[in-house]
Amino acid sequence: MAIPSINLPPLSAARPEEILRPPKPWFVLLTLLAALLLNLLPWSGVWLALKPDFLALVLLYWCIQQPRLVGVGTAWSCGLLMDVGQGALFGQHALAYALLGFAAEYFHRRVLRFPLWQQAAHVAALLVCCMLLVLLVRVAGGAAPAEWSNFLGAISGALLWPLTSIVLQWPQRPPPSPGER
Repeated sequence: MAIPSINLPPLSAARPEEILRPPKPWFVLLTLLAALLLNLLPWSGVWLALKPDFLALVLLYWCIQQPRLVGVGTAWSCGLLMDVGQGALFGQHALAYALLGFAAEYFHRRVLRFPLWQQAAHVAALLVCCMLLVLLVRVAGGAAPAEWSNFLGAISGALLWPLTSIVLQWPQRPPPSPGER
């Protein structure tokens, strides 16, 4: 008895000439929810310093890849959920994520022209700006100034960008044709 083969796309970056299928809205919502839950996990020690803002990273991905589906309003809503989940000053993440979503929509055509490792440099700059805005609102609210180690999360987020892009693109890629393997 022969086992039927499953024709799945490879887990690699999409080629520039490859046309991706539009993402399902439930998949986008699921990835945003998973990123929110990853942010809310109780991290400690070195992992806390290295932890990227997963929600900002996934929001950035969807705002760059699908700006008509995920935009500033979605980013604002996710920021409010993040503020409630962390018990933070209400609106600090909402403001930062909304500006991150705006910047991602503004620069999305530019970022998509580069290979993934060069996109990571743009992502690092956007994540640092987002983190600076969150820290600025905290300091304005009376918190102590942050240490430099808080910015390690933006660097680790940029390093995770290629993997994030590959994993989130995978369901959108059409299966390879039989002669393409």
